[in-house]
Amino acid sequence: MPAQQNFTETRIAMSDPTALGVFGLSMVTFVAASQKMGWTVGVAYLVPWALFLGSFAQIWASSVDFRKNNYFGAIVLGAYGLFWSAVAMHWAIGLGWFGAVGDKADPRQLAFACFGYTIFSLFIMVAAFEANKVFAAILVMINILLPSLGLSILGIYPGFFSMLAAYSEFAISLLGLYCAGAVFLNTYFGRVLLPLGKPFGFIMKGPAGQIRGSLQAVDAPVLIKVAQA
Repeated sequence: MPAQQNFTETRIAMSDPTALGVFGLSMVTFVAASQKMGWTVGVAYLVPWALFLGSFAQIWASSVDFRKNNYFGAIVLGAYGLFWSAVAMHWAIGLGWFGAVGDKADPRQLAFACFGYTIFSLFIMVAAFEANKVFAAILVMINILLPSLGLSILGIYPGFFSMLAAYSEFAISLLGLYCAGAVFLNTYFGRVLLPLGKPFGFIMKGPAGQIRGSLQAVDAPVLIKVAQA
């Protein structure tokens, strides 16, 4: 009679990365908005913030969300983290960090990247309306920022669209800082200290729809259990 084999499954518990990912987004937009608003000059010193906060922090948070099966956070933080990686490289190339480019490159290509991200951000915004109200507001501002930035890069009413991009990016940073702080405190204390607002309820989720992740369950009484699921 063959011997019975016993298998042991080991799972590594990881904390919810949402606060760190959203903080990365809010910080890079806060610093970048200072340049668009005219408070600071140039983009050379924006590159490290774009790489470490805008890119690495969000991509790392996305990787943890993938492991935790938090679909919303994994896709959203990953997508915007990759965006800031590309923007940092765009700035670095434009500054000549990798050598002179001359007439071999057209910086207006960034505008079409913004338009492409706008299209995907519209889909994300639909889901964000069923996450919480603060993150929904962030996505509304993102969908104002990206096309405005693209149009200003192409030279279409640059004065108007540059200012619209500046104010929308500044709004993203402030909303993001509140969101990151709220997720951090609510998760740490296991109850709602700073509300993010319940989903709008425009679209009901099916039986297989996800409810995991702090952005989707921050006002729930079982917040800690959901965050650790």
